[in-house]
Amino acid sequence: MATAPMSHAVYRRLLVPIAGSSESRRAVEIACSLAAERDAELVVVFVLEVSPLLPLDARMDDEEAAARTAFREAEEIADSFAIRLRGRKVRARDAGPAIVDAAEELGADVVVIAAPRKRRAYGRSRFGATVRYVLAKAPCPVIVAAPPLA
Repeated sequence: MATAPMSHAVYRRLLVPIAGSSESRRAVEIACSLAAERDAELVVVFVLEVSPLLPLDARMDDEEAAARTAFREAEEIADSFAIRLRGRKVRARDAGPAIVDAAEELGADVVVIAAPRKRRAYGRSRFGATVRYVLAKAPCPVIVAAPPLA
């Protein structure tokens, strides 16, 4: 699928999965920068991954607290860019499909996803399963916010 260069891309709605990590904070910063340039809407989604051994509505106090913290951090970043954001919390068995579903439901024009690199043998690196899934299945372009290789 051909896409316009980033400088000419039209993004009206950006989706950013957040996890409370430094990588996801960087993804929010990138998305805020893009949203500010284009007067776009920013939606952040926190996926609470629920073990298959538990019901989807299981009590998960620590994870709920982590979601609240991640939303607060994303709001602070958005405020520094004078961007309003919407937050969404989703319970799912697996983050990848939940992110793709959110992108479809929201009509996202782009997903900006954090990607901590995973080390493999021989010094190679690769993305984790969630990032690979989103790259393969997202209904829109995906911007990967990854740290540089060391």
